[in-house]
Amino acid sequence: MEEMQDRKSQAQWYILHTYSGYEQMVKSSLEKLIENNNLGDFIFDLKIPTEQVVEEKNGKRKVVEHKLLPCYVFIKMIYSNELWYLVTNTRGVTGFVGPQGRPIPMKEDEIKKMKLEEFVVDVDFGVGDRVMVTEGLAKDLVGEVLSLDDENQEVKIRTTIANSVQDVIVKYSEVEKVSADVAE
Repeated sequence: MEEMQDRKSQAQWYILHTYSGYEQMVKSSLEKLIENNNLGDFIFDLKIPTEQVVEEKNGKRKVVEHKLLPCYVFIKMIYSNELWYLVTNTRGVTGFVGPQGRPIPMKEDEIKKMKLEEFVVDVDFGVGDRVMVTEGLAKDLVGEVLSLDDENQEVKIRTTIANSVQDVIVKYSEVEKVSADVAE
């Protein structure tokens, strides 16, 4: 088990380019490839990043899942020439993103931006501290920390929005501690 954790820590995220509309088929084919060839020790995750968007059609609103980057599948693996061959010969894959089709591992900030992994954030604030939201829908709001949820990496903040006191829940990574002299 320890060896598996060590291997997983060596794995890196790479980007595969696919034909338009083939993303899900490529993901399914790669999952079968992993299973049929016992590659679970070398390929650890496959993702097609999506977001939920509200669309209005004929006066009706509905939530629809949209691909953040059409034509791309993200793969977390320990790179080798053999895996490169197997992956690039999967139907629908045009190649890895990188010079001459040789993959370049993604950087940590790119992984965070694409939300491929949840990173554990160490916080420097606690209940009663004043914080400012640095990103997301609640960006620039200042408030007091009411509670911390370490399991979900979320903080509950009491703030004032349009002269009304509101409680807002945001991710740890979207908040930073502010000095007491910052006004709401």
